Amino acid sequence: MTATMAPHEQLRAAGLRVTAARLATLEILGEHPHSTAEFVASGVRERLGGVSIQTVYDVLRVCATHGLLRKIEPAGSPVRYETRTGDNHHHLVCRNCGRIVDIDCVVGASPCLDHDDDHGFVVDEAEVTFWGVCNSCRTTLPNDQ
Repeated sequence: MTATMAPHEQLRAAGLRVTAARLATLEILGEHPHSTAEFVASGVRERLGGVSIQTVYDVLRVCATHGLLRKIEPAGSPVRYETRTGDNHHHLVCRNCGRIVDIDCVVGASPCLDHDDDHGFVVDEAEVTFWGVCNSCRTTLPNDQ
């Protein structure tokens, strides 16, 4: 799916029914990438009223299954969702505040992205998470950290 398509067009192109919960979920994640299901559910409720967390989880699962969303699981963090799909981008995560930023596919010798033995697998994607401290946190943390 292309990011330039409107959410209702993305849903139709994926063969899914256009529902208010699906539209609100895609819109919220378009505005707030790397959000948790709880954050999305809160936003959906603000827009639509009484929508259950289970409905939001179902929407997230269906949309991820159909390639409209990507699920990421940074260590020590709840599962997060984003609308940027169809490429092999990676993430940079702040150890202090948890901010997540997309970075394009990395290349080169470091970190090692060429596996030494594919064990018979056909590798089609690499998931790399870079960890560090964002500029905002670096300027507010005491010097001894």
